[in-house]
Amino acid sequence: MTSSVSALKAVPANDVVFAHESEQHIAEILDMYDIEWQYEPTTFELSRRADGSLESAFSPDFYLPAFDLYVEVTTMAQKHVTKKNRKLRQLKEQYPHVNAKILYLRDYQALVSTHLPHVA
Repeated sequence: MTSSVSALKAVPANDVVFAHESEQHIAEILDMYDIEWQYEPTTFELSRRADGSLESAFSPDFYLPAFDLYVEVTTMAQKHVTKKNRKLRQLKEQYPHVNAKILYLRDYQALVSTHLPHVA
């Protein structure tokens, strides 16, 4: 199994096209605290089909180099995060040296209401 890492330099949240508005908000909060981040810099292979083609992969939303931490942001209702939880579990099993966490809706809401009240 392999992971693909691309070298990215830190850029302000305003200079990145995010897949979801919640990712933009998290990047803005990280920028407020001068926490270096990279957006989707690594894709971790999780499984391949019998023919060798890629079946499943996981690209966490952020990498925080100072903490050696990958963060996946999800604003889906808790009952819909099963797939992301499964991918995180697979990631930890196959890449035990990788530190990764999921930021759930309740975590996102708490951060935004505290640090970006104009958004909440």
